[in-house]
Amino acid sequence: MKAYIEVRAECEQAIRESGLNATILRPWYVLGPGHRWPYALLPIYRLMELFPSTRDSALRLGLVTHSQMIEALLAAVEHPPAGVTVMEVPQIRASALQMPRKAAPNNG
Repeated sequence: MKAYIEVRAECEQAIRESGLNATILRPWYVLGPGHRWPYALLPIYRLMELFPSTRDSALRLGLVTHSQMIEALLAAVEHPPAGVTVMEVPQIRASALQMPRKAAPNNG
């Protein structure tokens, strides 16, 4: 994990130094097809969010769904930043809540 964090930090620094506009998403773990076992941890995360001493870590290291990641990526494309924006787990979750939903087609 240490090597991953070092490489991620180097890549993010290179993006910042490039002068490009970019959105960096930092999910801790993405739940989805083939990655469902961590759903069992959700009650523990919710409990940790209740206590001030563990709240920040529980939110930062929270689990996001595949759908939340797709919504966050879509939001990043549709609303590009000026400079570099970093989206941690709380922002990824929030962006999914803010995306307007298209009405289902009426086939009737």
